[in-house]
Amino acid sequence: MAKLKNNILVVGGKGLVGNKIVELLKERNPKAAVFIGSRHTNPNLSDTLQINVDNPNSFTAIAGKNIQLIVLCANDNSNHILNYCIENGIDYLDITKPTPDLEKALLFTENRTINSQIVFSSGWMGGLVSSLALLMEPHKEKIKAVKLFVYYSVNDLAGVSSAHFMAAHVAKPFKGYLENKLVWLKHFLNSEKHHYPFGIGQRQSYNFDTPDLFILHKAEGIPTVQVKMTYNSEFVTWLLGAFQSIRLFDLLPLSMRRLIFSANGNGDQTLFEVIVDNGQKTSRVAVQDTLGQAHLTAFCTVLHIEAMFKSDQKEGVFFSHQLHQPLEFLSLLRSSANITVEM
Repeated sequence: MAKLKNNILVVGGKGLVGNKIVELLKERNPKAAVFIGSRHTNPNLSDTLQINVDNPNSFTAIAGKNIQLIVLCANDNSNHILNYCIENGIDYLDITKPTPDLEKALLFTENRTINSQIVFSSGWMGGLVSSLALLMEPHKEKIKAVKLFVYYSVNDLAGVSSAHFMAAHVAKPFKGYLENKLVWLKHFLNSEKHHYPFGIGQRQSYNFDTPDLFILHKAEGIPTVQVKMTYNSEFVTWLLGAFQSIRLFDLLPLSMRRLIFSANGNGDQTLFEVIVDNGQKTSRVAVQDTLGQAHLTAFCTVLHIEAMFKSDQKEGVFFSHQLHQPLEFLSLLRSSANITVEM
């Protein structure tokens, strides 16, 4: 296990995922100094800093704490935290950005002098998908297509930001990639049957946008990348597809769409399967986390943090899978008692 040698600030550390990241960091690295950045603080807690991502003036709270890494777990649409890290040479790990915001952030880093590690990770799958795809086929130039099938339970714990993003974007087309051609897709259309592992069985699965689409195509040059998802409730999955097919989401106000996607249970498993086609054979790898999506994201984020503090770290802009060797990352992933990987 990597030995953390610097102070870490988790902005949004009181949120669902941020809180789990802080908990796991302290558990795995008891000597690390972990600070929590939040809009609301307790003056009696020395490890909590009052930070508002929308107000860069609040970042003065960071000064004097010798912060070497900021982990962003709060929506920062204006990239104020990213800018602060670039200007001050502080390492940065972002797990929040959906695809449109990720593209915007990458443009923001262009033509900037980068003296630290700036790392972006897909929050949906914890940055796992690209690592697993390259584990299945190390020669990325041979990969013809990657398909990701996601099983999501409405009983799982979910943050408000996820519901708000889906509500805002469900009626908007998103980018997909088919044989190096850009195609515009919509959520919950183009149904496809898929047999999910871990006892789930066959389910109808629909278009879904995750940053992994963009990352696999743009960063690794994979010609075809597809993401499909299904809910644990077959009725909910069908209903959302029906709503999209009759363009009901186009008519519903944002408040109503937020209600539709705001289901939040007490916790359930999450799982997904990655299928890699190199033109000669198809390889599969499946991941299950019995503690749910938030735990999977948090655990992988901690693995990324530990990798960022290795002595041979490089300066520049990276995606989280580029921090790891696939086999080593697989071993670390399997070190969690709650995560199962089937190949």
